[in-house]
Amino acid sequence: MSFIEGKDLTYEYFRRDEEGNVESIDTALRSVNFSVEAGQFVAILGPNGSGKSTLAKHLNALLTPASGTLYVDGKDTSKVENELDIRQTAGMIFQNPDNQIVAGVVDEDVGFGPENIGIPTEEILERVERALRNVDMWKYRDKSPNKLSGGQKQRVAIAGVLAMEPKCIIFDESTAMLDPEGRAEIVRVAHALNQRKHITVLWITHYMEEVVGADRVLVMDKGELVMQGTPREIFSDVEGLLAHGLTVPPITLLAERLRSMGYPLPAGILTKKELADAICRLGGAS
Repeated sequence: MSFIEGKDLTYEYFRRDEEGNVESIDTALRSVNFSVEAGQFVAILGPNGSGKSTLAKHLNALLTPASGTLYVDGKDTSKVENELDIRQTAGMIFQNPDNQIVAGVVDEDVGFGPENIGIPTEEILERVERALRNVDMWKYRDKSPNKLSGGQKQRVAIAGVLAMEPKCIIFDESTAMLDPEGRAEIVRVAHALNQRKHITVLWITHYMEEVVGADRVLVMDKGELVMQGTPREIFSDVEGLLAHGLTVPPITLLAERLRSMGYPLPAGILTKKELADAICRLGGAS
């Protein structure tokens, strides 16, 4: 079994009137089948309302399936007795770091989770230092989170999850409230944790440029998994992405337009360097 495995995963939101009667049912996930191997960096893309955040909340049992099954590290998320283990296995980073920061000093905030699950004080101190060093925030350990930038706050939130020593971290549109510099900073931290610590990363976003370095990409639309593959495979299908309400990284779009004009460039160009190298090869061949 894969580290994360979903089979026919379905979830519905019920809208009720003031008397509690069901007015309508919105199906947020429709028979979604997917798997994630341990240590992978998997990006989940989709426009607003695609179901990607609903899927994210299933990954650490904040939501449970209406039908179908989801296993995380071999545990069925729908079983109440597995909730604590799953939430310690799969940590979640949300959009707004202020919603995850609970203490007035950085190191106290990072130690909050381990303290709540009864970790001995000496080990908490060790975990806090390791976590803050891993996100390059150790020098801010005695600062108030309120005086940090948005990107720094998000790194403190990541450290708080790291201190719980999860096998997996789910980033649920964690860069949505940050400026471009802050977004790039958090993307770098996520990749570093994946590569250095072998933490499985699920990266949920609608920013196409954030998924270029992923191992795999899942594309969702209207509650369904509509595309999956490597970033190069996904970005080679520009028409498919546009049809599902997604934009394309500017470099990929530029390369695709040059291809449509007759330039023999490879499909799925992802970076400026790749485009520059491809153009240079054309020049060398002429």
